[in-house]
Amino acid sequence: MLRTAIIGLGRWGQSLVRSVQGKSDLIRFTCAATGTRAKAEGFASSAGLELKDSLEAVLADPSVEAVVLATPHLQHAEQVARAAEAGKHIFVEKPFTLTKASAQHAVAAAERAGVTLALGHNRRFHPHMNRLRALVRAGELGTVLHCHGEMASPTGLFLPPGGWRTDPDQSPAGGMTGLGIHLVDGMIDLFGAVEAVACQSVHRAAPSGTDDTTSVLLRFRSGQTGSLLAFTTAAPTYRFMVAGSAATATITGATLDDFSLQPVPAASGAPAAPATQDTIAGFDTLRAELDAFARAAQGGTPYPLTSAEMIHGVAVLEAIIAAVGTDRFVAVA
Repeated sequence: MLRTAIIGLGRWGQSLVRSVQGKSDLIRFTCAATGTRAKAEGFASSAGLELKDSLEAVLADPSVEAVVLATPHLQHAEQVARAAEAGKHIFVEKPFTLTKASAQHAVAAAERAGVTLALGHNRRFHPHMNRLRALVRAGELGTVLHCHGEMASPTGLFLPPGGWRTDPDQSPAGGMTGLGIHLVDGMIDLFGAVEAVACQSVHRAAPSGTDDTTSVLLRFRSGQTGSLLAFTTAAPTYRFMVAGSAATATITGATLDDFSLQPVPAASGAPAAPATQDTIAGFDTLRAELDAFARAAQGGTPYPLTSAEMIHGVAVLEAIIAAVGTDRFVAVA
């Protein structure tokens, strides 16, 4: 059982704790530190967490083997480096960092310390993403033409001005850091490196005045194309589609519940094989990713997101941010 501390006990930090506490045989949260201690005391007590005063206090505790960082994005690189220096395994929420240089710095710190570093792209762990990955890698979809992703959340309607999630320095390019980065990671996982991006990001409805409507075009080194949409003031939505010369596969549902496969008709005019649809409801991707982190930290199966993919995902995000308002493609570093 990996004895773990949670750093940051806002809404998402609490969701991470709830996903495994008392349920997992691999990981247990024992303590926490957060910037809003008074707000977190009730939850910490109910979850059996010792509240500490700071990250430094957590890192000084020899009983803590690992830390989970559910903190503002701009703090991640420094916190990863400090945790690595202290010899703690590290799980960090997405986005990893906001610049390629800071991502490289964080990865180098973890590698020097010999600790496990994991990144919270929970949708990679859903069985429907596993199925899609297997179809792509086996060539079952034929030549991949294009991939498209959509994510939407209404949270931007309820976030007041002044919070870090509405700070354009912490959350640039609309919904990219909260939503779109998941789609970018899925595309990198399935199709490899992104070569260039173009982006438009505008404000339409968020009371905070921040961008809430973001669209991106992507060009991959392989030659295929991609696109994504991220909305922070719309009903919860998830859609990930891969169009191939043999079939189109689509995952839908806010929690990725539904999978469909539509074969292309035969050239002879014979009818196409029937479309198939499958549903998996209630799969807990947060528990799956934290269990995978614990296995890796304890010498088991390596975490299925490489350091190179972590860094490239940040490089793509950095290029998307740079592309906003330029009306041109920006090369990914």
